[in-house]
Amino acid sequence: MDPYRNQLTDPTVERLLKVSQRLQALDREIPAQLISCFLYIASHETCHKQALEDDLCLTTASASRNTDWLSKTHRLNKPGLDLIIKEVDPTNKRRVQLRLSPKGKRLIQSIKDDLYGK
Repeated sequence: MDPYRNQLTDPTVERLLKVSQRLQALDREIPAQLISCFLYIASHETCHKQALEDDLCLTTASASRNTDWLSKTHRLNKPGLDLIIKEVDPTNKRRVQLRLSPKGKRLIQSIKDDLYGK
């Protein structure tokens, strides 16, 4: 076997690879847009869906699709990933608030551990 074939040359990038593999464990073909939505919600805890749409340049339909997938119930009543909680904003019933579920918080902590060590 070629000794250079699997030689680690950048441990920082290897940590990013570990994060990618952790996310792919949720869904083998997880889209980058879904990952972006999850990380946005994790970094803007209890944000409005409209803020996510604006900041990530998503259409309303795309943001709804992605946040449904991240919540308990995906489209057509399929199970979602249960990483976020979507709820009506109590101060404005037309807005949807997004926050991490307990499972989402554990995943973010695992990602931080992968990136920064325990």
